[in-house]
Amino acid sequence: MLVEGIKSRPVYKGLALQPHARRHLFVLEGEGANALLDQTDRLDETILSRSEILYVARGSQGRGHDVALQRLGADMFFTAPTIPTLLFRLRVSLSNAHMGTRLYIAGTEGFIGQAMMVALELGMDHASILTEHRGSLARRVQCVHCKGITDDVTHSPFSCGHCGLPLLVRDHYSRRLGAFQGVNIDAEEPGTAPDPEELFL
Repeated sequence: MLVEGIKSRPVYKGLALQPHARRHLFVLEGEGANALLDQTDRLDETILSRSEILYVARGSQGRGHDVALQRLGADMFFTAPTIPTLLFRLRVSLSNAHMGTRLYIAGTEGFIGQAMMVALELGMDHASILTEHRGSLARRVQCVHCKGITDDVTHSPFSCGHCGLPLLVRDHYSRRLGAFQGVNIDAEEPGTAPDPEELFL
């Protein structure tokens, strides 16, 4: 049901540490913590003294990632209770950032998209932001008809929570919105939408 090979589909190359950066800003959600924790052997005192870690435990409560991240000994560490709180803190950190700051984002696709939107709004080039997908494959989807955005979509088609239309989740991704596009699947023959299929677990 998905269209393969759409060029807008994000590619997450992984968090490759840039040792010569003046400042390292790690923005992590849930299992995204492991993208950094898996590299502890490369985190020397110099890198950690120039690092700020922002973390939200969404999707991984009780796994102790926050404790493990704090033990790394970064210059600054902040645990946010929600994604909006983390994004607010990210905006403040980037507003005060200097040239030579490297941004690393890891977590679910929806989280990466939202964090990248903040960075792009503040003038960062998307090609210079290092990203790694970890955790659920659930998508953040915008209905192209009512413009409402639904988080954590795991199946297609799904019923838009804003206008109720049955939406086919396309592989077309909008970097500006940090979301995939959902289009009415039975526009020509209402009531003929196929049964939902779980695609993004």
